[in-house]
Amino acid sequence: MSFAARVLFLAALCALGPIPAAGAADGWSLAPSGGGRPSFYAEGVPGADLRDTVSVTNRNTRPVTVRLTATGAPVTFAEAAVRIPARTRADIPFTVRLPADRATGDRTGAIVARDADGRHTTVRLLLRTGGPKLAALTVEHVAVRGDRITYELVDRGTTALTPRLEVRADGVLGRVLDRAPRTLPVELAPGSRLRLTEPWPDPPALDAVDVRLTATAAGGARETAQASARFVPWDAVAGTAAAALLAGTAVAVRRRGRRKDERAVPESPSPEAGFTGAVG
Repeated sequence: MSFAARVLFLAALCALGPIPAAGAADGWSLAPSGGGRPSFYAEGVPGADLRDTVSVTNRNTRPVTVRLTATGAPVTFAEAAVRIPARTRADIPFTVRLPADRATGDRTGAIVARDADGRHTTVRLLLRTGGPKLAALTVEHVAVRGDRITYELVDRGTTALTPRLEVRADGVLGRVLDRAPRTLPVELAPGSRLRLTEPWPDPPALDAVDVRLTATAAGGARETAQASARFVPWDAVAGTAAAALLAGTAVAVRRRGRRKDERAVPESPSPEAGFTGAVG
């Protein structure tokens, strides 16, 4: 049904019918449509769109224009600014979206109507996020950066989580890091992502390691992720390479010197060379 069809024109105030005035402001009022409800109530799973209708009743003898807003919840109105003729009721549909990144539970808000003179009234909005509680946790983007391990924890479920973390690292000759599970001083809301750092002040000087992080939480949430790293003492390698380069250069210089000296020695004259004259 179009918005225009929802605006009901009545010839007289008595024909308007009873409307519960959940909120009123100098000749006009705001209430849930349908009658008999003092407030709005909606329930659904996280991420659901919930629809309802709010009524603005103008009992004055002149038109009134009100602007609709909401607090405490994301609400989208079919019309944000509504002009209601004299002695008329306008029914305005709206949609509430339950956040997908919040745990199950209750929250409150309000539908607010305000006229051009600043007068306003509200109707309470009660929301309940239902559905099954799901604990789901992932460990992502694990990386070894010198003396620390960086990673991200993501709450993929519908309930808040307080994670525990276990850290292990295995090198070529065996385990080089072993930290028992411990509770982290953080809480993850549903849908949230948190970047964390695990210090590693004494990593091996020379090794190839596989680092494994295991995160767990109440409700059966468990996830393991790993990353590989190579530890090489580059200062020592650079020094050894420089020494080898110098030694190789010295050997090459000596060889070139010997070849040059050999070329510079004059050849001994032949016994027959340099003698002329008659032979008797």
